[in-house]
Amino acid sequence: MAKTGNIKVLIIDNHPLFKLGLSTILEKTQKFDVIGNVENCADALKIAEKEKPNLVLMEMQLGKENGLELIPKLKMINPEISILIISIQEERFYAERVLRLGARGYVLKTESADVIMSAINTVLDNKVYLSDNERDRILQAMTEESKPGVKDWISSIQLLSNRELQVFSFLAKGLGTIEIASRLNLSTKTIDTHKEHIKIKLQCNTVQELRQKAIEWANRAGNL
Repeated sequence: MAKTGNIKVLIIDNHPLFKLGLSTILEKTQKFDVIGNVENCADALKIAEKEKPNLVLMEMQLGKENGLELIPKLKMINPEISILIISIQEERFYAERVLRLGARGYVLKTESADVIMSAINTVLDNKVYLSDNERDRILQAMTEESKPGVKDWISSIQLLSNRELQVFSFLAKGLGTIEIASRLNLSTKTIDTHKEHIKIKLQCNTVQELRQKAIEWANRAGNL
């Protein structure tokens, strides 16, 4: 039972040690009550419906499940809920997308406890939390849109589904179909299908051209 006036927190992550550490840090402040500590979308939605948390702290990769699809479902339960993504996935690939879906911030698990607490307090103040590097990247991308040929490229990326964006980001890192399938717990046939869909959306004729565009996109983000 949450203490009266305390902030109710739901943690969604499939790494037990990380969940335990985060819960311990939060409850030591005597300002938060962790009312749920789950590792899948179904359990998260059940607790959100029953307990009405004020704050959700979640990883995007939950085994075979995609946390991106969970964000709008949580917002439907409570439009005022504050959602912070705390992920091992690289910020440059997902930060803008999670904000559009309704999250208020994105912070890497590799950051210090102080930085993560700062991110938590920022989103609770109804502000957006992103790293300085990501804010700079977004501003740079906005500037690039005014240059010939760039706006269409950026628009094309937004056509990708959440899963397609995951596959695209792995291509940028040089991973092949088998490696991507292993990372996402999907079949190689499914990954090949996603790649074909991405080729169509980005107007690529070959897998090699697709891979080059993935690397170009990552380079534009300033991280390769």
